[in-house]
This record gives sequence, structure tokens and C-alpha cells, in this order.
Amino acid sequence: MLRGTGYLEILALLVLILLLFGPGRIAKVANELGRGIKEFKDGLSGSKSNSKEEEQDQTENTEKKEDK
Repeated sequence: MLRGTGYLEILALLVLILLLFGPGRIAKVANELGRGIKEFKDGLSGSKSNSKEEEQDQTENTEKKEDK
């Protein structure tokens, strides 16, 4: 199916995608994709790693409980 696809066609496709979506949106999508893959791997292994965002959420929840 893609046997005739060369470097020039792939480069043209990447440039077209960049022009349509822009660098900011592509970075955001890549970030979300990476986060999803990481969560999937963590789910398969059964362990839950604490990322910086999770630690911040836990800290905010603790501070809210202490304020009450």
C-alpha cells in the first residue's frame, strides 16, 4: 500500500499537517498522547506512579481540608 511513499511525500505531508494545525496544537496533542500511553502502561503494570500534577492535586486537597 505505501511502497511508493518516499521521503518527499512524507515531508510534504508533515508540512501540510504543521500548516493546518500549527506547532502549539501539535505539541499539545503529542503531550496528551504521551500522557495516555504512560497511564496505559501504569495501568497494565498495576502500579500507580505519582507525577508532579498528582502530587500538586494531593497538596491542594490537603490544604483545603486544613483550612476547613
